[in-house]
Amino acid sequence: MSIETLGDAEYRQVWDRFSREFAFRPSTDRFEWPGIEEPAGSATWSLSALDDDPGYLLLDRMVAVIQRGLASCADELYALDWHHESFRFPTSAKDWPLSPFPDGDYYVYLTSDFRLGTFGHPWEYTLCVFGDALVTAISAEVTEVLGEPVRRSA
Repeated sequence: MSIETLGDAEYRQVWDRFSREFAFRPSTDRFEWPGIEEPAGSATWSLSALDDDPGYLLLDRMVAVIQRGLASCADELYALDWHHESFRFPTSAKDWPLSPFPDGDYYVYLTSDFRLGTFGHPWEYTLCVFGDALVTAISAEVTEVLGEPVRRSA
């Protein structure tokens, strides 16, 4: 299987389900954040540690840790970019579409059953990681890169 761009119908179906199940609230208003109802057991980190990263070493490490964690927990993912092209792809792909880093828009990695993934919020400047297996797999290393989580959902 290769990286596939979601067609219009599948794009709408996946985003509609994500919006319903996570109560997605896109907003630049800080009083509307975190932007989703963060699932139980999730952890959310500020991305501000990446501000002083001139060679992008911390960013590259964070991306590698998250990709390794996702690949250890799932065979296939959605890569969602709000109002832009989104994808379905195998975690064995050499080059993944998008990034967990929300570069100007909401970026989401998500399993097809919605049980685990990441949610990058571009204006809150955070990354939420959810799903027990994924949080367990990557929390220690992500904390080394980004610092302690700003939130954990009970």
